[in-house]
Amino acid sequence: MKERDQQISIHHGNGGVHMKALITELFMHFFENDFLLDQSDSAILPVIGKNIAFTTDSFVVDPLFFPGGNIGTLAICGTLNDLAVSGARPLYLSAGFIIEEGFKIKNLERIVRSMAKEAKQAGVKIVTGDTKVVNSGKCDKLFINTSGVGVIDAKHISISSGIRVKPGDKILLNGPPGEHGLAIMRARKIFNFKSNLKSDCVSLFPLIRDILKASDRISFLRDATRGGVATVVNEIAQKCKVGVEIDETCIPVNTDVRVMCEILGFDPLYIANEGKVVVVVDPADAITVINTMRKVKTGRNAAIIGEISSNHKGKVVFKTRSGGKRILDELMGDQLPRIC
Repeated sequence: MKERDQQISIHHGNGGVHMKALITELFMHFFENDFLLDQSDSAILPVIGKNIAFTTDSFVVDPLFFPGGNIGTLAICGTLNDLAVSGARPLYLSAGFIIEEGFKIKNLERIVRSMAKEAKQAGVKIVTGDTKVVNSGKCDKLFINTSGVGVIDAKHISISSGIRVKPGDKILLNGPPGEHGLAIMRARKIFNFKSNLKSDCVSLFPLIRDILKASDRISFLRDATRGGVATVVNEIAQKCKVGVEIDETCIPVNTDVRVMCEILGFDPLYIANEGKVVVVVDPADAITVINTMRKVKTGRNAAIIGEISSNHKGKVVFKTRSGGKRILDELMGDQLPRIC
């Protein structure tokens, strides 16, 4: 890492350029192995004739409770989604808690109950865990780490690597972006917004299971969390060495999200989600996949938002509503810290 970046800043956790540098130049450098270098959301591990997906994530959201969920639902859904976008069927989870002295047990119970509910709905078991308590002032109330294990069919092993992405493929999004990040901001009461906006925090496994059954031509899946949809499409362009074209007129945007972004100067494509998946699929199956998505509650507003191009490799071109074009860059700063 560059000398001026020797101290950790809040930008290192936002899903953008600084976080990418931290991962590639520090963690990837020292932890290097074939599975890690694939840089998918879950490690695909061969085990006695079976392939397993293994993922881990930590959650530090502020506040712990927000419209549409809490840190517990976030921890379970976030880990389930990392498994699902790797083409895996989630089976088992671990849960680790770092709790600040003085945290109310009734609040912890509320969080644990929600975790159990989400796990049960997904048909997975929380099979191991750990709890640590730190002195008052040494932790911001509660941090949670979850790891997940799932099984993956051989035909889906490459789905998170993007190696099958090709020019002409369509880019799909299952619903409006930005709801989670702005629901967190609303919960912080920084601005006096009157809105019914809720986080989109949800397990994407049922939707992904259905579209994988509907089509064998899905070439890439990724959930758009920190850094939003813009970060995912930039990842596709750079990782797959292709061009990406996104059409603003095709992107479904929640009215409350649009209004809040206009007031605050935010772009919904850079705001975090916890229930949105970017899908790249062969054009022959794009309509089939869209129609399958729309049959599920989490995909009823699904849309084709762009396509893969053989031009401008490594770049994302954004076609604006007014007819112009601009480059959609990676996230540089930090619009909303501590959102997951």
